[in-house]
Amino acid sequence: QVQLVESGGGLVQAGGSLRLSCAASGRTFSMYAMGWFRQAPKKEREFVAAITWSAGWGFYADSVKDRFSISRDNAKNTVYLQMDSLKPEDTAVYYCAIAADVRNLRVAQLYDYWGQGTQVTVSS
Repeated sequence: QVQLVESGGGLVQAGGSLRLSCAASGRTFSMYAMGWFRQAPKKEREFVAAITWSAGWGFYADSVKDRFSISRDNAKNTVYLQMDSLKPEDTAVYYCAIAADVRNLRVAQLYDYWGQGTQVTVSS
């Protein structure tokens, strides 16, 4: 089993920045990649970014590509999401997740473990 704990969410004004963290514990040796998803009220969960654990390849949704940056610290089993130039439409609960094997990292249903989520609210 793998446990994930997100932190770093909060309230920020439009144009501001936040840095989310997700710490993994347990059977972390089985990780292939970690991803971030978000879900706004009455909307489906959507892909934000993902990073492969070994090579560090990053993938982004078009809506965040030039504003967000994903990184990882292998020693700490932690992934980060640096969010800059935040917009009100970025408001959502942000979840981190682990994919144990090679797969389409943009598809939420293909992830194996999920964190509890952290709220990000961007005011206009």
